[in-house]
Amino acid sequence: MIKRHLYAAARLLLVAIALSLGAVSPALTEGKPALEISERDFSCIRDMTPVRGFFVDSLTGDLDATLAVANSPNGGAYPPGSVVQLVPTEVMVKHPEGTSPATKDWEFFELTVSPEGSKIAKRGFVDVNNRFGGNCLGCHAKAKPQWDMICETGHGCDPIPLTKAMVRVIQKTDPRCESMPALSAEEKQLLGQLQQLLR
Repeated sequence: MIKRHLYAAARLLLVAIALSLGAVSPALTEGKPALEISERDFSCIRDMTPVRGFFVDSLTGDLDATLAVANSPNGGAYPPGSVVQLVPTEVMVKHPEGTSPATKDWEFFELTVSPEGSKIAKRGFVDVNNRFGGNCLGCHAKAKPQWDMICETGHGCDPIPLTKAMVRVIQKTDPRCESMPALSAEEKQLLGQLQQLLR
């Protein structure tokens, strides 16, 4: 009995040492964030890197790897830390492999944005709905496998109820940005339509 307790204690000690040295990574459970993410990580969408109408960034500093996938004509798996954003209030962040197999390790965020910054209204893996009641995973899961759940025209996702012009106006008027570009008369009209839609 004593030998068994000593053996168990020794095993725990070895695991603790291995973890502290980085030799073994801790087990990840479904739906538990593996990256430390706070609202401070989300700021002006236009400070990110544009790619065909959406924006990308990297929380781990490896923007080149994120851009390599975003710009690939054949798709690919985004590296951990990748941030993908179409509009200021919705964000996807890629976690390390195994964090959430159901979402291919993407975590979805619904943000409230203002000149003061971002507030996380909702976050999670399979159960986050946007302000219109649509489930984030339900839409992104329809993307063909090579696109790693990123929705663009031709990727397999359902179309969104916004035109490209509307999306550009939403991006241009992100309240977190220090400067606002001038809007054309057409853009001002679109902005008025969007404000009515969001009421």
